[in-house]
Order: sequence, then structure tokens, then C-alpha cells
Amino acid sequence: MRAPSLLRRSIRLYHTVKYLRAVQIYYRLYYLLRERLRRRRGFSHCFALSANTTALTLEPSLLVSDSVHENTFTFLNQTKCFDDGIDWNTSEYGKLWTYNLNYFDYLQQPDMQRSEGLRLIYDFIDQSNEIDDGFEPFPISLRSVNWIKFITTHKIEDCKIDDSLYAQYYILMDHLEYHLLGNHLLENGFSLLFGAYYFQDNVLHAKAKAIVFEELNEQILKDGAHFELSPMYHQIMLFRLLDCINLLKNNRHDNDADLLIFLQDKASLMLGWLQSMTFRDGMIPLFNDSANNIAPTSDALFEYAMRLNVPVKETILQESGYRRFDAQGYECIVDVGNIGPDYIPGHAHADTLSFELHVNNHPYIVDTGVSTYETNERRTQERSTAAHNTVELHGLNQSDVWGGFRVANRAYITRLQEHDMHITAVHNGYEKRVGALHERTFAFERNRMTITDTIVSDTTVEAVARIHFYPDVNEEMIHRHIVLQGLSYSIDDYFYAPEFNKQIKAKVLKITFTKQLEMSIIL
Repeated sequence: MRAPSLLRRSIRLYHTVKYLRAVQIYYRLYYLLRERLRRRRGFSHCFALSANTTALTLEPSLLVSDSVHENTFTFLNQTKCFDDGIDWNTSEYGKLWTYNLNYFDYLQQPDMQRSEGLRLIYDFIDQSNEIDDGFEPFPISLRSVNWIKFITTHKIEDCKIDDSLYAQYYILMDHLEYHLLGNHLLENGFSLLFGAYYFQDNVLHAKAKAIVFEELNEQILKDGAHFELSPMYHQIMLFRLLDCINLLKNNRHDNDADLLIFLQDKASLMLGWLQSMTFRDGMIPLFNDSANNIAPTSDALFEYAMRLNVPVKETILQESGYRRFDAQGYECIVDVGNIGPDYIPGHAHADTLSFELHVNNHPYIVDTGVSTYETNERRTQERSTAAHNTVELHGLNQSDVWGGFRVANRAYITRLQEHDMHITAVHNGYEKRVGALHERTFAFERNRMTITDTIVSDTTVEAVARIHFYPDVNEEMIHRHIVLQGLSYSIDDYFYAPEFNKQIKAKVLKITFTKQLEMSIIL
């Protein structure tokens, strides 16, 4: 049994790795071999570099919710009190919690005092030699911007902080995330831009400008979407972009007039996409890796953009694969696109042809959300086809999501037809394994939405469609609003995850069929 299992794992790994770009493979190998060589030689980074700085001017940025009081920290709905001093390497709640501890976002919370912020920064600096995850490139990128914003707000002049921060920027330069690309490399570039201005460093500036130009052109689609297709990450990247516009508009650099125009154009486009993807109640659909209370809200981002005089560019949803349909009493956003960039699908779910529906400015049918980034059974389930409002065949995922952030074979849209309030899409995620295509048609009327699922196959296929409801929707409401003709169904419980480490019991409609399913939702 071991040999077939090993063979299956090897095949899955091949179908995961084959999509990577050459630069990702090169840097993975390069960083791995370099790290081994450095360990043999006893190499260690310098944690302080003599720095010259210039005082910056910034418009007030967005504040974050309170997450720290003295030595008690709350991230991702999990709280830890450090009675004996802060352990910056703590792993009790997983790596994402540790990352949040090291991001220093809490320097931007409303009640953060200068003295308390300085105490936390000094504590981090004093323990630098022992810190592990906090000196990975991603937390360095976020922490550095937060330190510079805090320094600027409180007009701090402190050589100890400046020398530590300058050293961190050169550690970042030594390990830019070309092995990952996507939002990670773009975060590196945004942060380097802040470092370049604060330290008046031409090396940081050249690298920042190169990354930002190249990655924004790559990562922002023509309809304004961030290409990883997570509304939450779109909000996060838009926030970083607005912060960079803030930086450039309020601080002079002789060679950045073109960069400022470029950033403003991209931000306007991203604002337009976000406007199209935000429900009237201000919520975003939780497609792919999205959760509430992580990114700034859409309303906060629109307000920040207004203060920076960045306009919203009207956009038509197209390249991102999302479509929005509005009627007087409801709003529906559907996913008729591919899962995202093939070379970085880590935040993708097996959710092709899924949708969210709000009725009378209130969520009704929802994406099940994300409660963890840990590689465990819950993470696997939340990324699965069964966790989304689409059709599962033979108990399989449309796209082979695995290992927390990996995808092997994946579903692609093979046909798309659109006519006003009517759309039909077909994907091939099951074609190789069960010889079937899934076709779904959405038809929207004033008080009714009809979904028709057709399984295109020469054989009988076991199909299950699921519809996940918001927690306050009960069985009586489901029976009143959902119309099914002669089909077998059940109403079961599932756990809705609107935030990390938060699960709420709710109802899911499970419908079994073979060839075709027609379901009407009376609104």
C-alpha cells in the first residue's frame, strides 16, 4: 500500500509544482542552499546599522482596532498575556498569530501612547538576536511601515530604533520573496518605498520602484481586482497602496512624479472594483481566503482615498471572473472565473461557480468563510467544494486543494455566456477524473433567482449541490424561499466562519441529483 500512496503524493506534487514560474523555483533552491551554507559558516545578520534619517510628513492613516493592553495581546480572536515578558517567538496559537504579534499593527490603535509604543519597540529590539519568525521578510515588511508611521506621528528621533530599522531593511533586501511572488513580494516593495524615503537610500528606492511598477502591473487586473481574487486581500493591498500615495504626496523625491501618477491610477481602479464587490450593507463576499476584521472595511478605504484625493474609477467586473446582479430587494455576486494566478493559488478555494446573496441589505446565502490558516482538517474542509455554494461530484473537490496553501490540478472555465440578467458558465474540474463537466446557469428576475445545474456526462454521476445560509436563517425560511421540484434534499448544520477562530452554527441545504437540478429562490 505504501508504494501507491507515495506515487499518488508524487503525482499530486508534480501537478502542484508544474505551475510555478522559473523565478520561484530558482529562488527556492537558492535560498535553501544559501541558508545551509550560511549555517555551516556561522553567518548571522547584523541587527543594527548606522543610519541617517529624514523626518517625514504623513496624512493620518487608518487606525486599527485595539489588540494590546500592556502585555496582553489579542489577535484572530485569541488572547495571550505575557506575564514574564513578551515572547516574540510564541507559537501557542500558530504562526499567523505569531506574525501578527510581530507586525506591530497595534502601534496604530487609537489609544496607543508614545511611551507604550516605544516600550514595545525597545523590547523587540533588545530581543532581536533570539527572534525567528519576526525576521522573515513578510513581517519585516509590515513592521517597518508601522514603525515609520509611529515615528512620524509622534516625531520620534531615536538612533537605537533607526539603526535597528535600517538593519531590518537590509535583511529584507537579502531575502525578497521572489520564491513566493504575489502579495508577499508586493508588500516587500511597498515597505522598501517607505524605507527609501525615511532613510533617503537610493538602493532601497531603486529596488522598491522596480518591484512596485512590475508587480502592480502584474497583480492588478484590468477590471481593478487584485489577481489572487480574495476580496479581503484586495482591501489589504489597496490600503498599502493608499499609504504609499500618502507617502509620495507629502514627501518630495525628484524622480517619483511618474510613480505617484501610476499609484493613483492603480488605486482608482482598485477602488472601482471594491465598490462593485461591496454589498450595500458594507460587507464583502468571503470568497477564497477572506475573513472579517482583518483588513480595513470598504467604507474606511473609500474615506481614506477621499482624503488623499484619489477618485473611484467606475469599472465593469470582467477579468476577475466575478459578476454582480442587483434588483430592488437583493444583490448577488457570482464566481464564474478561474481560481486565480496559476503560479500562486495559495489563497484559492475549490469554489468555482459559487455565489453569495444578500436580501434587503442583509446576508442570506453566504460563503462559509475562513477560521484558520493552520494546515489541519478544518483548513482542508474550509477550502473544499463541499464548503461552498456549488456542486460536488463523487465527493471530490473541483480543484485539488491540499496542504494548507497548495493546489494541484484545478478547474478552468471552458465556456461563458452572458446576457443582461442571465449567465451560463461551464468548468472542467471533474472532466479528467469522472468524465463530467458542470454547467451552471444563473437567471435573475425582479423577485426570483433561478439556478440550473447540468452535469454533462455519458455516465450517471453522483452530484450534490449545497447552499449555505447565514446563521439567522432558519428552516422555515428556507422552505418558504427555496423551490425544488421532485428532488431529494436535507437541511443540515454547518459552521459559518466569518472571522478567524470564530465558528457559528448555521443551516446548509444539501440537494442530491444526477443529471440536472433546477432551484428557484423566491425573494
